[in-house]
Amino acid sequence: MQANARLQLLHALCDRLGYSFKRSELLIQAITHRSHSASHNERLEFLGDAVLNCIIADMLYKHFHDLPEGQLSRIRANFVNQHALAELALKLQLNGVIRLGEGEIKSGGHNRPSILADALEAIIGAIFLDSDFARAEEIVEVLYQPLMHTIDVHVQRKDPKTLLQEFLQSRKLTPPEYVVINTTGQAHQQKFQVECIVPKFGLRTVGEGTSRRNAEQEAAKRAYENLSTSQLNE
Repeated sequence: MQANARLQLLHALCDRLGYSFKRSELLIQAITHRSHSASHNERLEFLGDAVLNCIIADMLYKHFHDLPEGQLSRIRANFVNQHALAELALKLQLNGVIRLGEGEIKSGGHNRPSILADALEAIIGAIFLDSDFARAEEIVEVLYQPLMHTIDVHVQRKDPKTLLQEFLQSRKLTPPEYVVINTTGQAHQQKFQVECIVPKFGLRTVGEGTSRRNAEQEAAKRAYENLSTSQLNE
């Protein structure tokens, strides 16, 4: 992509964010995947993840005065998970500006949820460094405010690992075990296979994902569905 065209795309991104960077190198680093160069966005992603979680926790605490900690935690998890972040990244059209290596470009990395989510967190981290926490908070609140009004606290879905854990706890059974049984791919595009083991029922299920956490969730989902079906048929 020509320099002028990329510059125009970055200006358009800043307009959508409602933020202009004083240190443009931070924005460049935030949209750079590790497959592209050594100066990539993983450290900014680490920082942005912490900043985002703090801001979302504060938003939920102020918005839902009567919700207990457990419910607030589940809502926050739904707000900051890979799917939610990737959706926001697509609305900001990050897929059009992310800098990737040739291999990632050929494999469709511009639209991969994990890459989009990481880039958005990195941008939040970059805004924090370029200004301060208050400014980062303003940007995040604008991004998430529409979602705040769509929450139905009575139908908040629990993630599969939580559902499986609660299923076993309610029967006074030990928690499941999660074991990584296989890892494939290069460092920047690894795939994990995780086995979920529920000893009491002799149950073993396998999940796959682009992160260990995602693979664990998939394995837990299969285990929970298996156990729920078995209980209904008893």
